[in-house]
Amino acid sequence: MFSFSLLLNIFLDAGITNFNNRAIARKPHLLSEYFSHIIVIKFLLALLYAVICIAGGLVIGYSADQFFMLAFLIINQFLASFLLYLRSNISGLHYFRTDSLISVLDRALVIVICGVLLWGNVTDQLFRIEWFVYAQTIAYLMAVLVAFLVVWSKSKYLRPALDLQYFIKILKQSYPFALLILLMSFYNRIDSVMLERLLTDGKMHAGVYAQSFRILDAAAMFAFLFAGLLLPIFSRMIRQNQPVNEMVQLSFSLIFIPALTLAVLACFFPTDIIAWMYREHIDYSSGIFPLLMLGFISISTTYIFGTLLTANGNLKELNILAASALIINVLLNFLFIPRHQAFGAAISSLITQTYMAAAQVLVAVFKFRFGINWVLVFRLCAFSAVVFILGWFSKEYIPNWYLGTVLIIGLAVLTALILRLLSLRDLYRIIRIREEG
Repeated sequence: MFSFSLLLNIFLDAGITNFNNRAIARKPHLLSEYFSHIIVIKFLLALLYAVICIAGGLVIGYSADQFFMLAFLIINQFLASFLLYLRSNISGLHYFRTDSLISVLDRALVIVICGVLLWGNVTDQLFRIEWFVYAQTIAYLMAVLVAFLVVWSKSKYLRPALDLQYFIKILKQSYPFALLILLMSFYNRIDSVMLERLLTDGKMHAGVYAQSFRILDAAAMFAFLFAGLLLPIFSRMIRQNQPVNEMVQLSFSLIFIPALTLAVLACFFPTDIIAWMYREHIDYSSGIFPLLMLGFISISTTYIFGTLLTANGNLKELNILAASALIINVLLNFLFIPRHQAFGAAISSLITQTYMAAAQVLVAVFKFRFGINWVLVFRLCAFSAVVFILGWFSKEYIPNWYLGTVLIIGLAVLTALILRLLSLRDLYRIIRIREEG
């Protein structure tokens, strides 16, 4: 039911959050005007989303109890979407520390609430999945309230107004963002659906694929948060005609280091990591895991260069690339899944993500006329070689994989510092970026 509510999430946002983040970063003085109109649009979209979800539930044949739970899931999805919209105003104004605190507030509250229910001796019942849903509702409500008060305090006025012409104007400007999100969601998530539909025992194969994909999904959240920080930075730099090449190189280096390190860990310790997290289908899943995590390098790359192109307004190019990636992914899945099951889906995913990353880099190089920084290329290649050697050495000569993992991570950071890929001063520069006039 959660997946069902998430699938229709595009109707809640329609690309408004990314559009608003870019717009406020470029023109902070428009906050009050946008805030007054978009807040009404968000509630109208929420109503549309609820109607579509309920209609879908009727078609599927949900019971009364399921509809009760679906109501809370609908509320949670709306609150999550509304929270992202409110945060887009905060990050657009370059209040990054405030945005960072709010970004973890709902998660922290869920952890506290569920921790009390699990270990606080407040109930003698076993923990129920419904409690987690209710905990999310409470946490989202509190986080939304805090974010709303922050945005309200930064706005000169709040005059909610239903202006159909303004509504249509905003949707026209935001629909390319919505289309991009939709296409990316499909080529990132359709593998599991096709696994389930193309194979007779598809549910089992989809479940095995999900074991590794969950880890990739968790890792991708780091890149996603990084992109959320970069979008307003790139938008304002482009608006003010400032060169972005140095920031692109810095941000790519910072995200490439952990992405490659995680991929190396997945390549050399796949069975250990999967067995640490799961109890079934260990051998099957550990063959899929390295392929998906190698794809994480490409995913991280797209979060840098895709964000740069989004900030520059190259939505047409990004949508064309995303549509072509979806076509490639679907065709490869039809080719590989019947022969190789979940392993075939992982191959399709790796090829698609690599294609998307390479294409976005080429478009960015063409649009911004970037030159090749051969020193940076050498350092990245040297770092990659050292980390892969560390992975092989740890696998062959260190019997305890926990110790091997710590060794790889520690020496990877040290190598990045020696090669000057990772600079504490440069990291401090991004963290300390404040609002500009």
